[in-house]
Amino acid sequence: MPVIEERATRAAELQHRLEAAGIEVDASEHRRQAYSYDASNYRVRPTLVAFPRTIDELRELLRAGAETGHPVTTRGGGTSMAGNAVGEGIVVDFSRRMTAVDEIDLESNTVWVDAGVILGELRAQVERASAGKLTFAPDPSSLTRATIGGAIGNDACGNHSVEYGRMSHHVVEVELLTADGAHLLASEGGVRSADPTHRPSIARAVELNEALSELANSNLAALRLELQTIPRQVSGYHLGNLLPENGFNIARALAGSEGTCAIILRARVSLVPKPGPTALLCVGYANTVDSARDVMTMLEHKPSAIEGLNSAIVDIMRHRRGEASVSSLPAGDAYVMVEFSADTIEAAADKCTALLERLRERGLVQDHVIATEPAERAKLWRVREDGAGLSSKRLDDVQTWPGWEDSAVAPHNLADYLAELLPVIDEHGYTASMYGHFGAGCVHMRLDFELRTEAGRANFDSFMRRAAEIVVRHGGSLSGEHGDGRARSALLDVMYSPEIMQLFARFKRAWDPENLLNPGIIVDAVPYTDDLVLDGLPAPTLLPTPRIRTAGEPDARDGHAHELGTFVGNAHACIGVGRCRSTTGRFMCPSYRATKDEKDSTRGRARVLQELARGQGSSAGGWAKPEVREALDLCLSCKACSTDCPTGVDMAEAKSELMQDHYRGKLRPFTHYSIGWLPRWLPLITRVSALANVGAKLKPLRWLGERLGISARRRLPAFARHTDLTRRVAEAKFSDNADVLVFADSFTKAFRPEVIPAAARVLRSTGAEVGCTADACCGLTWVSTGQRDGATKRLANLVDTLDDGTERDIVVLEPSCAATIRDEAPKLVGGDAAERVARRVRSFSVAVDEAMAGGWVPEATPPERAVVQTHCHEHAVFGSQSQRRVLGKWGVADVSESSSCCGVAGNFGFEAEHFDVSMQVAEHSIIPALERGGEGALVLTDGFSCTMQVSQIDPARETEHLAIAMDPEGARPAHPA
Repeated sequence: MPVIEERATRAAELQHRLEAAGIEVDASEHRRQAYSYDASNYRVRPTLVAFPRTIDELRELLRAGAETGHPVTTRGGGTSMAGNAVGEGIVVDFSRRMTAVDEIDLESNTVWVDAGVILGELRAQVERASAGKLTFAPDPSSLTRATIGGAIGNDACGNHSVEYGRMSHHVVEVELLTADGAHLLASEGGVRSADPTHRPSIARAVELNEALSELANSNLAALRLELQTIPRQVSGYHLGNLLPENGFNIARALAGSEGTCAIILRARVSLVPKPGPTALLCVGYANTVDSARDVMTMLEHKPSAIEGLNSAIVDIMRHRRGEASVSSLPAGDAYVMVEFSADTIEAAADKCTALLERLRERGLVQDHVIATEPAERAKLWRVREDGAGLSSKRLDDVQTWPGWEDSAVAPHNLADYLAELLPVIDEHGYTASMYGHFGAGCVHMRLDFELRTEAGRANFDSFMRRAAEIVVRHGGSLSGEHGDGRARSALLDVMYSPEIMQLFARFKRAWDPENLLNPGIIVDAVPYTDDLVLDGLPAPTLLPTPRIRTAGEPDARDGHAHELGTFVGNAHACIGVGRCRSTTGRFMCPSYRATKDEKDSTRGRARVLQELARGQGSSAGGWAKPEVREALDLCLSCKACSTDCPTGVDMAEAKSELMQDHYRGKLRPFTHYSIGWLPRWLPLITRVSALANVGAKLKPLRWLGERLGISARRRLPAFARHTDLTRRVAEAKFSDNADVLVFADSFTKAFRPEVIPAAARVLRSTGAEVGCTADACCGLTWVSTGQRDGATKRLANLVDTLDDGTERDIVVLEPSCAATIRDEAPKLVGGDAAERVARRVRSFSVAVDEAMAGGWVPEATPPERAVVQTHCHEHAVFGSQSQRRVLGKWGVADVSESSSCCGVAGNFGFEAEHFDVSMQVAEHSIIPALERGGEGALVLTDGFSCTMQVSQIDPARETEHLAIAMDPEGARPAHPA
């Protein structure tokens, strides 16, 4: 039987067996594409992905894998930077089903948690359950999406490892399943059966204890001399934990085994007292080597964190996020952030001052900042955290990669190690964006490897081996946090003696004699030059120059082959960081937060689009492919990913472009003509608003709308009368000699015309002369339904209309329209005029925020409590803090903020097929925010779609635009919302 046919037969047998056992598996093209990647340089296509619920399901999965010749790779958040979470055969995703957290044992300060529990969610639960007294210490940068199982597998650390150590230091006991189905508990003293009646497990425990005890006791010298020599020696297996003086601790020995020995089901982890108030000292240096030379002095003062970064990170942050994002940093070309906690903020600040005095005596410090305010500290930390993600691209958009991103040495050797490594980076023609846990001697860096060509891969190979030799020469470890994976396992023989390498192989065989679990990692390693993501791809495929048409230029995308990027936005930029899988903070990704399914994350979608272009050399015609449609179906086009994704992936743009390509010259769905062309119909409808409002409530018409794609369950807005609009515009008393212009968009005019005079009065009270722009349309609904030609025409007309030769601010009342003009006009229309108009545009909250920053004080009385739902497009383009700042300066003491999309996002929430998911999205953020705010709180929804969602949630709940709330004359709606 031919090899390909045999593989297909075995894959079909595997899938049939698992499905017959009731195990949720997915072998679809879409799913296999999304799980071919993690956050590393590697791409390996699995046979299928499994989502088990129970131990029995996992046993059957292992049995079926072994009998059909399919290895098993376990996966949590899929954030591995070393290629530990991709593999052939079965990929087991624990993050969807195995997510239970037991009650805290307050006597031992420990808690049992499932392998699929997110670290950040565990921390939040612990802090709530202990009334803020306890917390979970390990805090890697992937805290909001990495799982317990993955953190144990990699022996993860984080910013505060100086104080709290590695994940292995917090693992008390591990519940696991061996490749042959034994159900065991591993802890200090050995392993035992988790089921005292299961004889195979009892026998397997005895066998393992004997084998591992013999391994340790017969190799005491090698284990003591070569392992556990520095704080961050993560490479290889942690066999030092088997030594008698370390208590023969099997749980800790399994930490860092990267899923190669056993499947971790649950773990009992230790908790620590939550630290008190913290202060942050940020010190500037002339260069990175100088900054490393002061680390030992910093450690003498016992801080909780010592984090370093170089100027490349800062430059990228400044370029991507603006000068304000890095304005808190001191002068210098390299920086170290040192954090202290204490019982009071004053005591913490005193610790910063004491260290600073000592550092000044050493003479290397150029400048410093001491931050004690939470917002100040958060801003500084954000440079370190966001800059690290943004460094996936250089300033010139050249992609950077992991691989040598995780080396570590003893802290006292750090400066000398960097002094030798950095010139070698230059010799190989690479540049480095660098940051790291300097207090633990761990250095993270991203390098601009060229991995597409044979010459580029040869250079990569040469560099990796030289870098390994350098770190070993300085007594260090290839990996200090991320594990060896596919990136460094083949280099372990540079670091360890043949004797230790043989012991690693014995340890692996004792657990997994058939090499079923994550083969090719640590032992019998696959070459680090195999399975590279970029292998064989031409440079233009993954790094296109963004295409911006000039005004009036026709769209040449006619179905012929084009570079990736023309049809998939910048989905190629996704490097697998996985922040879109976070369930807290920022707005991204609302559909993932609703379904908790990788396919509905920005990353999952980006991977499918990358595979699309890889397979065709172009993404033209991609919308017709089932896996592409499935991937993008639940994308709300909220645009949050464009700003929340560290690499700026804009999935809304990709979806819009793919739809444009697919429907060119074809009949579109009804919603593309109804909702997509809504601004075209609104002037007509408002002239017969009474009839339209009655018709919108008739069941036969709602039933017909459902059949055509508009949800019958969605509350529809009431159309304002055209005469009401005329009256409201007159009431605004616009000036012909204005220095600020109000842009009355289609939605405001048709549904909330009372906002127009209210906004004019508020802006006038700031001392401005307020006028009104001529009528124009931004084309937002055309963009969101993939009618980009139509959007371009409308935006071109808008630019011609608004480019009046002045620099007057244009205040757009609907934030999604403001965002469209600011973001889409330069891209779709292009040219200097579009740039000029875009620069002038403000959302209303941004305009008020700027006025208050200039000293203006509102005349209106502030409410006691407020609930804020920032429109997702406003968040993406202008940021989400302007309303919060306005309310704070206005004097609103109690603000409950929705921190994600409301769930409507333009047409998405009105579409029949998406109504249920729209309401699931609402449950994540806006509904809890309304509950926290309570009855009587001012509910601010400047975005009209947000207004409609609140109306859907609670028809009796009144919402207001910020202009209405701040109107000195106290205007109120004249018709129901």
